[in-house]
Amino acid sequence: MTNVEKISEFLKKTQVFYFLTTDGDQPKGRPFGMHLLIDGKIYFGCGTFKSVFRQLTENPKVEILAVDGADFLRYDGIATVVKSEAVLQKIREMAPQIMEMYDQNGWEMGVFCLENGHAEFRKMMTLVEEFDV
Repeated sequence: MTNVEKISEFLKKTQVFYFLTTDGDQPKGRPFGMHLLIDGKIYFGCGTFKSVFRQLTENPKVEILAVDGADFLRYDGIATVVKSEAVLQKIREMAPQIMEMYDQNGWEMGVFCLENGHAEFRKMMTLVEEFDV
């Protein structure tokens, strides 16, 4: 299993993970649930009208925190917006109800991945594994 696959599997296992940005000098966090692993990259999506999308474009340094009991993952990197119809189509297939709501309201799904990332798999007091992604 590749390092990116390890991250994706942990995110899938936890189902909900926390996406952390900043708004000026104020930290902001919110739950996310959707991610896609395609060709060795993990993609995320959110509405371009949401404050999280504005925040990650203004300061693309972000972190993801996923927790499963005493195990947790920290995954940080630079959020890079991706314009890909192929990835957007996969999101449509994965989350048709969400995308139907977006289409009905004229909303755009912003797709991004993390570049120059670093991941740490930890137990509460112990670093289990870390690597650059």
